[in-house]
Amino acid sequence: MKNSQVSGSRGRTGFATVILVLALASLLQAAALPKAKPADVGLSAERLARLGRVMQEYVDNDKVKGVVVLLMRNGKVAYNESFGKLDPEKGTPMPLDAIFRIASQTKAITTTAVMTLFEEGRFLLDDPISRYIPEFTDVRVAVPSTEKGAKGYATVPLKRPITIRDLLTHTAGISYGDGPAKEEYLKAGVYGWNLSAKDITIGDYIKKLVALSFDAQPGEKWVYGYNTDVLGYLVECVSGMSLDDYIRKTITQPLGMTDTHFFLPETKVGRFTPVYGVGDDGRLKLVEAAADNPYFKGPRKCFAGGAGLLATADNYARFLQMLLNGGELGGVRILSPKTVELMTADHVGNLFSGGSEGFGLGFGVTTRLGHDGMPGTPGAFDWGGAYYTTYWVDPVEKLVAVFMTQLLPAGAIDLHDKFKVMVYQSIVDSYER
Repeated sequence: MKNSQVSGSRGRTGFATVILVLALASLLQAAALPKAKPADVGLSAERLARLGRVMQEYVDNDKVKGVVVLLMRNGKVAYNESFGKLDPEKGTPMPLDAIFRIASQTKAITTTAVMTLFEEGRFLLDDPISRYIPEFTDVRVAVPSTEKGAKGYATVPLKRPITIRDLLTHTAGISYGDGPAKEEYLKAGVYGWNLSAKDITIGDYIKKLVALSFDAQPGEKWVYGYNTDVLGYLVECVSGMSLDDYIRKTITQPLGMTDTHFFLPETKVGRFTPVYGVGDDGRLKLVEAAADNPYFKGPRKCFAGGAGLLATADNYARFLQMLLNGGELGGVRILSPKTVELMTADHVGNLFSGGSEGFGLGFGVTTRLGHDGMPGTPGAFDWGGAYYTTYWVDPVEKLVAVFMTQLLPAGAIDLHDKFKVMVYQSIVDSYER
């Protein structure tokens, strides 16, 4: 009995040690991002003050209710400020750790999840998606009638199978339902990017999607739509885990992204941002309250890889800095540098923006300056979300820029472009020179 008691005691001690080690590891992973004075990383504090004045001006003029901005250079946070209110009705200031709906910024994280499986040799990018999701075997494409005055469309089979790379580059011909077969999509309840209120799994949603007619033949057009939601289901099929669990295990937990979720934990509702939108009169109005929305009260069932995540500016900056570092952050490696290089190369040529900008695996890619009158650097990659969030990474300038607000519809606001101008004008020591 005595030996048994000693053995049990040692077992409990060993278990406690494991728990302590895991807890310490978690704390290390979630440690604050390193900080630097602007001048120490080649930025001008005086010029960054211009950025702050512009943000505050838009808040004061009621163009946005609240904003969080975060800039990193050389792997350190050089500027992180908030403006306006989290809850204008209560007068609550916008905290730096406010949680935002990041919508299509989810695509970059889901793409990264896909590429971790690619690195494990689970598939090749030019594999047919039907090899992993058999329902894609008999997909058809809607072709509008060409007869004068005729309405409707015919359907034709695929010229070739849809590949995983087609989905990653949005060249699979899959929209959000606004193509020739729009009425078909509406009738099936498969329409629009926001799946947070759906009371079915993403797998069941994709199976409904595949029964509909797609918008274009694979590889022939750049069509923005459910491509990354299909990829999220691919992750589930290949990994045997829910997309939520796989992203948490493989990306967000290792990177210390503790405030990144598909659905909001009850304990964090006090930091969740309401959504405002521009009304017909041009004034902002409340569209969705922080505590009354599907991300908080919904079924919590449909993990949408295309537009489903919530995050803070800090959490998203961690993810972007990992990519800028070539797939590693704080000693944790998510991807190989060569995989990140592949993801941020242009894969589509003239199919995206008429060739004025490229598109990689989940990102828009700057291929040349001068096409849009905006500052930047060839090789930078970017995207944004429907709630008027945006980001970009500039590998040459070693820069990460994150802009968070909640504005839908956004109307004719031009704050994204102003933000980009104000960030680049703050650089006084350029690595290109």
